[in-house]
Amino acid sequence: MNAIVALCHFCELHGPRTLFCTEVLHSPLPQGASSGDISGQNEQAEEEEGGIQMSSRIRSHSPAEGASADSSSPGPKKSDMCEASGCRSLAGGHPGYVSHDKETSIKYVSHQHPNHPQLFSIVRQACVRSLSCEVCPGREGPIFFGDEQHGFVFSHTFFIKDSLARGFQRWYSIITIMMDRIYLINSWPFLLGKIRGIIDELQGKALKVFEAEQYGCPQRAQRMNTAFTPFLHQRNGNAARSLTSLTNDENLWACLHTSFAWLLKACGSRLTEKLLEGAPTEDTLVQMEKLADLKEESEGWDGSEEEEKPSSQPDVVEGQELSKCSPETSLLPDCNSWNVAHRRLSVFRSLRHMRQVLGASAFRMLAWHVLMGNQVIWKARDMDLVQSAFDILRTMLPVGCVRIIPYSDQYEEAYRCNFLGLSPHVQIPSHILSSEFAVLVEVRAATRSSLYPTLFDDEQSLNKYEFVVTSGSPVAADRVGPTILNKIEAALTNQNLSVDVVDQCLVCLKEEWMNKVKVLFKFTKVDSRPKEDTQKLLSILGAAEEDNVKLLKFWMTGLSKTYKSHLMSTVRSPTSSESRN
Repeated sequence: MNAIVALCHFCELHGPRTLFCTEVLHSPLPQGASSGDISGQNEQAEEEEGGIQMSSRIRSHSPAEGASADSSSPGPKKSDMCEASGCRSLAGGHPGYVSHDKETSIKYVSHQHPNHPQLFSIVRQACVRSLSCEVCPGREGPIFFGDEQHGFVFSHTFFIKDSLARGFQRWYSIITIMMDRIYLINSWPFLLGKIRGIIDELQGKALKVFEAEQYGCPQRAQRMNTAFTPFLHQRNGNAARSLTSLTNDENLWACLHTSFAWLLKACGSRLTEKLLEGAPTEDTLVQMEKLADLKEESEGWDGSEEEEKPSSQPDVVEGQELSKCSPETSLLPDCNSWNVAHRRLSVFRSLRHMRQVLGASAFRMLAWHVLMGNQVIWKARDMDLVQSAFDILRTMLPVGCVRIIPYSDQYEEAYRCNFLGLSPHVQIPSHILSSEFAVLVEVRAATRSSLYPTLFDDEQSLNKYEFVVTSGSPVAADRVGPTILNKIEAALTNQNLSVDVVDQCLVCLKEEWMNKVKVLFKFTKVDSRPKEDTQKLLSILGAAEEDNVKLLKFWMTGLSKTYKSHLMSTVRSPTSSESRN
């Protein structure tokens, strides 16, 4: 992450001062840091943490490149420094710290001030603002400020206990500066939690020192018994102590360097850019929304949830249901993974394979029910077979329309899932078996007379099973069916198209019909047009047939919340502006 993390202190003599900062260097160290200079410096703090190799082997501070060593150099004047290192972190001859990230060849360099004059000015201004005008109520807590010219700042102010200070505390802040406002705002929760942890550790160490000093020599009673002295004389004779003295930690700056370097690396790794060619598809938006919901649910889970699992279903069912599924099993369909991991098992590998195994008429009936949103029930002993069937069939639907319970020991209602796997002994209600809104696929052991020739050369093929597809409303062979089903079958029967090409055809067909769904949603749900206009629209879209209308209404439930909310806000904004006028 291209940012600077700095620790700032409010000195009673000199005002806000930068104590310690860590920056990212994507290029070699500044000029003057020759190999001889590096090897001859201190080596007291070498360690490895999270892939970052830390050492203190960098050169002592010198004026930045192009800057002279006179009073115009970026660092503060020596006369402005407090006695006893109150405004200084590292000693005069200390070289600083540098960490080498082996993975990215990036260096994280820590010292008191940035060497570059422009960076020094930006950090200096952010330091002054964080400890003067840009503060939270109570003067302790996080705040965001900045502009395009001087960068944007995440600042967290806090107090450190000091038995010799006025009010028995001193004021500090940790600031993160970068030019990317959106990135910094999106990193707010992460930065707040990690920086708060660093602050808690500093305050905890300082509190122990403060309590020990107060126990040995209580300052409050001593001050009350001391004669009044002028304020200026008092504070001039009581210079601020260094942070290492307040915390009684001689390795404080090395630890802060490690923490700041890890913070910059981790914050830069947690958000990644992804190239999208054109607008994201509805499947992508729905997947992102479901992953966000899963993340929120996982944060709220506790140990008691394990005891609340219903005993009627095995753990694998609970782990793969829609509300508690893992992203790999229920949100991101990856049929190619089955080709590799289950190559030699009795599983379905593609829609074309399933059509050849089930037969053209049985596959058409099954696919019709899938596209219409009816409940698809598979009864089999082989859980891998059922899972592979669902992974194949779900590719015909938008992600938002898929609700799967892969395997259960009891029947589940259709509102909970449209794909349901059952063990053979499970009894299905009679009204479901006779319903026109459900289809049942029973996988039985094939008799010798029903064995069909092996279609593939695998060691274990599906010719040992017999597949019986039944429904209360069988699809007639002469029924036209939805347009997308006819196109899918045409692609599957075209042997000139490979499996990969058929998969891409399926993606294009789904996107084409999702665009029709969007138009219909806006026309009917947002604009509330009459039925006559809706029929005209369906004719224009080429979806006036009954099956096409049913399909569009079912697929409408798979629209992403992002699209719906955006559409509603876009439509309502002109109305609200007119009402104000």
